[in-house]
Amino acid sequence: MVRQPSVNARDRAPLSTERIIEAALQIIDGQGLGRLTMRRLGDALEVEAMAIYHHLPRGKEQLLDGLVAHVAAAPADTRGAAGWRASLRTWARDYRERLLEHAGVLPLVVTRRNPAALTETSRSLRELLRQGGVPEERAEVAAHTLLGYVIGHAALEARAGDDSGVDWEARFAAGLDLVLAGVL
Repeated sequence: MVRQPSVNARDRAPLSTERIIEAALQIIDGQGLGRLTMRRLGDALEVEAMAIYHHLPRGKEQLLDGLVAHVAAAPADTRGAAGWRASLRTWARDYRERLLEHAGVLPLVVTRRNPAALTETSRSLRELLRQGGVPEERAEVAAHTLLGYVIGHAALEARAGDDSGVDWEARFAAGLDLVLAGVL
């Protein structure tokens, strides 16, 4: 079957890795990770599925890695907050929100090997801790612990759903207090 271009095909942005990732996120956010197929993605982008392979030669494996990198990337710089602890709180809150916004990708964040995204996030946390006077070795452990706490909490929260009766915001804040108190 040859796909006929839609009337407004000229108005669409050209196919790019970023556009493919965004379309995949829309599918996952709306229908779940299990519904993501290259064919469904091609339909969403109004291209033949094979056109996606031009941007992602390794196919679905590369797509899944790209989704993890997109969702698990460090949020915007938070150093404008008053003090390093406030910056870490802002980072943790923003990161949790980002993960929950794309909860369908959380299983991939937890299970896929994509060290680049998480390594960069950990590096930026380590730097923030070091600027706050935390020694390098301790900053490395604290960054790893904080990253694990936020990802783990988001995964538990997403799994439980809204009808669990738990005040997830309060629980997250209380746990974050415990983690940050252990840093120094």
